[in-house]
Amino acid sequence: SYFIDGHLSSTLDIIRTIRDPEKPNTLEELEVVTESCVEVQEIGEDEYLVIIRFTPTVPHCSLATLIGLCLRIKLQRCLPFRHKLEIYISEGTHSTEEDINKQINDKERVAAAMENPNLREIVEQCVTEPD
Repeated sequence: SYFIDGHLSSTLDIIRTIRDPEKPNTLEELEVVTESCVEVQEIGEDEYLVIIRFTPTVPHCSLATLIGLCLRIKLQRCLPFRHKLEIYISEGTHSTEEDINKQINDKERVAAAMENPNLREIVEQCVTEPD
């Protein structure tokens, strides 16, 4: 539907500019996120489920949890519609994907991570739009 398409493109616009924690590139430039990694489903009246499946640059990427956190924080702040958010690592692209998927979809763990000043600073640098 029109809404789903609009929500898909707005979701992609939000995440494409997130920067990699270690490189000067965006997640889109590194193909960590692509158009096909975003799924939007209607789950209620004016409420949508947004599923992101991202692909870490290497299978043992130590930053995968951090990237997941950046995706979550940026989308929570910027998505212009009511949503539930699920973020996963693309199947088979990371050695500890199950653990990471649990972490980045656990509200308490996300909140705890964002209370860590060092981590929060890195997330802010990654999600802030370039001037």
